[in-house]
Amino acid sequence: MMAAPARDRAFFDSLSQTFARIGTESAGERILAMGRFFLGAPYGAGTLERQGPEETVIDLRRFDCFTFVETVVALVHSFYSGPAFFDRYRDILTLIRYRGGRRDGYASRLHYFSDWLYDNERKGIIGNISRILDGQPFEKKINYMTGHPDQYPALKNRDVYRQMRDVERRMQRRMRHYIPKAMLKNMEGRIADGDLIAFTSTTEGLDCAHVGIAVRSGRRLHLLHASSAAGGVIVSRETLDRYLDANEAFSGIMVARMAERAGGPILKNGRIREV
Repeated sequence: MMAAPARDRAFFDSLSQTFARIGTESAGERILAMGRFFLGAPYGAGTLERQGPEETVIDLRRFDCFTFVETVVALVHSFYSGPAFFDRYRDILTLIRYRGGRRDGYASRLHYFSDWLYDNERKGIIGNISRILDGQPFEKKINYMTGHPDQYPALKNRDVYRQMRDVERRMQRRMRHYIPKAMLKNMEGRIADGDLIAFTSTTEGLDCAHVGIAVRSGRRLHLLHASSAAGGVIVSRETLDRYLDANEAFSGIMVARMAERAGGPILKNGRIREV
């Protein structure tokens, strides 16, 4: 486990004091408040890729789309589920980032976002509500990483390559659901502020191409996300349905909702809990 830079520790302490004074009623509101805090933070790609043994990398200053969402979820879970101190946050981030909460090499990291959703639903941290929102089966072969090993230096190791291939095969056996582009506008009213939005990919072998957080402006949804095009964390000017429709790399979305408390129910009597 790597030592975090002193400035990240200091930033965390300042952030915890800020959020100790913020009262929010629901987990979705907490997600949104935390995400908004990082508006303007710079975009940073590949922040988790380091040489040597796998470590829990902490970077509270720059994000790609995945690490932005993951960091927000981990911070909210840390601040609202117990004492907010840095080492506990690092443990929670490890729990969320790695399969089963156990860091055991490169392949134990949840590289695919649909795998991240599946694993963190099993931990009781979030719930994937795509199926409940009348989502359709997402039937697709997942093998992008092992199909493009040149993009992932760690896969040069044959054992790591085989481990990732096993991960992809296990993913392939799961039933996943998504909301196709054509369905989103009619489904928009059932998506809440602070819901996690994953954009399913049209790229062969890839499950999700982008992730962010739903934010409502008036009666319409927009996206709070770390944007490579904008160079940082922004709220999209376009509505969520227009953002989705304009990008040929996206086929639809998956939607997840954070539990009100760790291990708490996302569903009640077969229906999504009220927010």
